[in-house]
Amino acid sequence: MNKFRPTRYALCLALLFAMLSGLLGSQVALAAQEGINGSVSLPPSQEEPPPEEPPETKFEATARYPTMSAVSGASFTFEISLVYQGTEARGFDLAVTTPVGWIGEIKPSYDAFVIESITLQPGKTYPDTVNVVLSPPPGELPEPGEYKATFNAGSGELRASVELTAVITEIPPTYQLYVSTASGLRNMEAKAGEDNHLTVILQNYGTGTLENITFSSTKSEGWSTIFTPSSIDTLESGLQQEVDITITPPTKTIAGDYHVILRFNSEKATYNLEMRVTVVTPTIWGGAGIGIAVAVVAGLAILFRRLGRR
Repeated sequence: MNKFRPTRYALCLALLFAMLSGLLGSQVALAAQEGINGSVSLPPSQEEPPPEEPPETKFEATARYPTMSAVSGASFTFEISLVYQGTEARGFDLAVTTPVGWIGEIKPSYDAFVIESITLQPGKTYPDTVNVVLSPPPGELPEPGEYKATFNAGSGELRASVELTAVITEIPPTYQLYVSTASGLRNMEAKAGEDNHLTVILQNYGTGTLENITFSSTKSEGWSTIFTPSSIDTLESGLQQEVDITITPPTKTIAGDYHVILRFNSEKATYNLEMRVTVVTPTIWGGAGIGIAVAVVAGLAILFRRLGRR
């Protein structure tokens, strides 16, 4: 057994020398990586990350629907998206240039008041939006065609603009009905118990055709109004139509002024004509009244003569 002891000692010594060699090799390698100034370079996996650069400052404006179509007289509402990238909140001035005579207004997407500027926060995940409302000149119907406007927004060196196009496809028809008497007057005389005729003229001053024109009236109790014809199927633009109206007050109507409202209704336009009707006593009753007055005067004269003789 003793003959193996030297061998065991030799193996232990070899193992010890191997461990010492590994430790010394690591220190040598670490020393080799030391810089001239004494700093230590770490392995690539242990290096500190480089500092983050600040985000680039950007600003842009886009229209969801930059071109819109409608009939003449309509207003156009364009939705504008505003995207801002920066380091701090910033105010932007807003403006819109319009065709001559047109009205341009900038409003928040959630309300109806007009704004001239907006404050944008950086780093938002969704864009801010505003509405540009483009309206034609008040009281006018622009001709069909394209009408261009420009939305502008800016803050210092950050500027953006969007071209907006309003396309007018057609001028819609207009509907206007006017009614007058043949004489141009709005008063007439009528005899109680008799048919009294009034001629009125219906005129279509609009650009569209009037259809299904019906007639009615508001009058005193017992009065009668008859329209001839009883209705008009169509009345084209620029044309006119005569209507005869028979107005009959009751026989016992007291002489004086009365009001009759003649109503003309179509699907697109209406008109009311108010007439002052002066009722006069019929001729037969006028003659009877004169005869009665003459008889009364004659009777009084005879009576005075008899009394005078006495």
